[in-house]
Amino acid sequence: MAEITALASRGQAAGTAEREARIALAACYRLIAHFGMDDLVYTHISARVPGEPGHFLINPYGLMFHEITASSLVKIDYDGTIVEDTGYPVNKAGFVIHSALHMARPEVNCVLHTHTRAGIAVSCLEEGLLHINQHSAMFYDRVAYHDYEGIALDLDERERLVRDIGDKPAMVLRNHGLLTAGRTVPEAFTLMYYLEQSCRIQIDLMAAGAKPIRLSGNVLQHTAEQFTASPTPCGEREWPALLRLLDAKDPSFRN
Repeated sequence: MAEITALASRGQAAGTAEREARIALAACYRLIAHFGMDDLVYTHISARVPGEPGHFLINPYGLMFHEITASSLVKIDYDGTIVEDTGYPVNKAGFVIHSALHMARPEVNCVLHTHTRAGIAVSCLEEGLLHINQHSAMFYDRVAYHDYEGIALDLDERERLVRDIGDKPAMVLRNHGLLTAGRTVPEAFTLMYYLEQSCRIQIDLMAAGAKPIRLSGNVLQHTAEQFTASPTPCGEREWPALLRLLDAKDPSFRN
C-alpha cells in the first residue's frame, strides 16, 4: 500500500496531491478517535493544501472524529475564510491556533491538538511533562509550554503561541491540552501518540504514589538525539500499518 502524507511528491498533479492530503488528514482524525484521544466534536487537526499557499484543511465543526471523511474536510485561508463550502462551519478556536503555526512555520504541514484526560492533567502540573521513560525521553528539550489565556478566540494570541513553541515539534498548552507540529501527517500523529502515552504513564505513576527513577540529562539528551537521528522520518514506518488498520475497520475515511 502506498504511503500517504500531507506532502506532495515532486511533479505530482495539484488535484492528486490535495486528494492524498485529504485522505491522510481524514485518516489521522480516525486514528485519534480509534486510540481514544478525541473530545466529542472539539479539538482539531489541520494540514496544508499542497500547491496552495495560505490554504489549509481542518475538520467540519459538528462532526465527531470517527465520522470525518476526505471530502468533508473544510478548506480555509489564514483569515479563517472558507475557500470551498462543504456546508459545515469551522470552530474559530481551531482556526486561531492552527493558522498561527501554519503562518509562522513553513516546514510544518500538519498541526494536531488534543484535549485528552492525561494530557490535560499533565498540562495542569507545575512541572509539566517529566522525562522519566523512553517515550517521554524523545521529547527532552523538544517540548514547549504556552500559558492558558482562555478559549483561543483572540487573534492576538497567535503571536504568543508562535513565540512559545519556537522551533519545537510539541507543546503543552497549560491547563488546556497538547499540541504537535509535524512535517507530515504521519509525523504529527506519531508525535502525539507518544506524547499522550508519556502523559498517561506519568499520571499512572503519580496515582500509584510511586517515586520515579530519574534519568540524567546526558542520557535524556542521547535518547532524544537517537530518535531524531533515525534515517526513517518520524511516523513513516508506522503509517502504512495504521492505514491497514483503518481500512480493515472502516475504509469510509477515504470517501
